[in-house]
Amino acid sequence: MQADSGSTLLSRLAGGSRENRAEWQHMANDPALARPDPVAASPSLSLSPAQARRIAVAAAGLAEPRPTGRVDRRHLRRVVGRLGLLQLDSVNVLARAHYLPLYSRLGGYPSALLDEAAWGPRRELFEYWGHEASLLPMASQPLLRWRMSRAAEHYDTWGRPARLARERPDYIRAVLAEVTARGPLRASDLEEEGVIRGGSWWGWRDAKVALEWLFWIGAVMTADRRGFERRYDLPERVLPAAVLRAPTPVPADAQRELVRIGARALGVATESDLRDYFRLPLTDARSRVAELVESGELLPVAVAGWRYPGYLWHEARIPARVAARALLSPFDPLVWERARTQRIFDFRYRIEIYVPAAQRVHGYYVLPFLLRDRLVARVDLKADRSAGALLVPAAYAQDSAAKGSAAKDTPEQLAAELADMAGWLGLDRVLVGARGDLAPALASAVSAGQEGPRSDGAG
Repeated sequence: MQADSGSTLLSRLAGGSRENRAEWQHMANDPALARPDPVAASPSLSLSPAQARRIAVAAAGLAEPRPTGRVDRRHLRRVVGRLGLLQLDSVNVLARAHYLPLYSRLGGYPSALLDEAAWGPRRELFEYWGHEASLLPMASQPLLRWRMSRAAEHYDTWGRPARLARERPDYIRAVLAEVTARGPLRASDLEEEGVIRGGSWWGWRDAKVALEWLFWIGAVMTADRRGFERRYDLPERVLPAAVLRAPTPVPADAQRELVRIGARALGVATESDLRDYFRLPLTDARSRVAELVESGELLPVAVAGWRYPGYLWHEARIPARVAARALLSPFDPLVWERARTQRIFDFRYRIEIYVPAAQRVHGYYVLPFLLRDRLVARVDLKADRSAGALLVPAAYAQDSAAKGSAAKDTPEQLAAELADMAGWLGLDRVLVGARGDLAPALASAVSAGQEGPRSDGAG
């Protein structure tokens, strides 16, 4: 697949259509949008919705073919380097969320590869608050020290950890002393008078809260995990010496680099999208975006149909076409910001894990299906490990995609992707339930692609 060079992209986009220029002028003059914005003047570039989609898919690393041979740490490094982070999540109904973006881009890979890179003796990743709780490359640790410092000063802090730190500083110091003397430690390894020893990952007893505060301010780190429960230790016993010695950039420089990372991974985005990638403070993010516009690294762009100004990463590529096919985690960077997902793909996506079952629209753990440059379907998925089956309780076509030719082969392509995912998860078969307008066609395609009778037992 050939992608245009950056200079070709600029020549193709400069001086966009009359309609785009008129739309931009309308936005610039709209009092409701007259907020501080570094590019509220007129952009020199315009994009069609299709171009924006292809840029986003390519920037997210989903337009490239998956490896055909053995996947190793070099592949993992490339994906994490491109995305900048992997969001952590404990829900394991299919696979934990941090494993799924790698699968979407690499296909079947040994999940131990990520475990070793994150928590093994030759670790290359560390845990901290990135987008949410995240795995990040070691080189990013200095870029987040400003966040640790602000937390220690009780800026941008929340809830129970910050309250405990204010009200019981002696207890916080005592917990840190325990980690110093005995680490790595789980919260359940610590004892407190009146509190039962032990406790689960979700226990949030005082020891857990204290450790979370110390984690937030950078005084302790995740050494490893046991059954997904963190074991905490001191940074000097977790981080490589080179990272510990690395100078701490001033906050503005660190934030600017974080915006760069997000811009590369998104390709084209609004200011809000760029701010959200690393959850930057509003005022800081606006200043950093303005600085990157000034330096020419972010290019103001008008995207047809967008209410707000867009920004194009200066090295973004716009493929003439993309051959992507992937199921996407709810926490994949391509779709984790729901407003952007709807803006780029015309795909309204919501997490329904915490919605009562009777009120769910599409299912419990629903993954969008990317085919070429569109989100053409969504499927509710569950790994039934005891039965050796990947269950598909529900499958729905995306209306906007179904109107075009892009969706004609959706059942067959989705069936193939589900079969690949089942193999990666060590499951023998795919069982499609009865719910959803796509379910009958998908069940037929799955049945045609695998041995054994079709079953609707997933519903």
